[in-house]
Amino acid sequence: MEILWWGSHRRKAFSDEGIAARDRLADAARAGEWDVVLELAERHRSVNAVRVGGNSGFAPLHQAAWLGAPETVVERLIELGAWRTLRTADGDTAADIADARGNDHLSALLAPQLVREVDATVLAQLECQLHAVILGRVLELCRESGFRAPSLSPLLEYSGATMWAAIPGFYGGFAIELAVDADELDVSSWCRVAGGSGQRHRIRPDGFELVEEGFV
Repeated sequence: MEILWWGSHRRKAFSDEGIAARDRLADAARAGEWDVVLELAERHRSVNAVRVGGNSGFAPLHQAAWLGAPETVVERLIELGAWRTLRTADGDTAADIADARGNDHLSALLAPQLVREVDATVLAQLECQLHAVILGRVLELCRESGFRAPSLSPLLEYSGATMWAAIPGFYGGFAIELAVDADELDVSSWCRVAGGSGQRHRIRPDGFELVEEGFV
């Protein structure tokens, strides 16, 4: 399965239509308009999207935890792919927020359920190496779009998932997979309008290497 990382954080990187959709989702989640949230999240595959240019890093599941949404709403958000491991700008998961707000009816639903365990230090090291690979390829585009490099924890929630991180202006992005047999990453990146632009990197906690190029 493919999960989407919504990393671009500058409003100028989006069309007016795109910004309007993201703002509507964020506004509806903050206001507890759950029918609107669910409809938009499903239509745009944006259940983990945060407000573009915002400071809190709240996705719809965080707002549901804050407001104490009905269990049926939280269940549906999770069915749509909401990540229980996703953290806000302050480092809180939805479960942390629900606990702090006293919304105990959501505690069991929001507790992260992992299909794989990776040591927290190793995961942080992999993220650092991944960020280096991304910036090495598209530094200027990341600066222009305010791109926030991916967190890998959502990959621990699914078996065999690929995280796709699109880069505005690159006409492509990065496909990120956690290796089945090791705490390593396989990362493929390409620009779909440039033949032979593909690169594949193998990323380890202590470094990375380019293992293939010239495809796509």
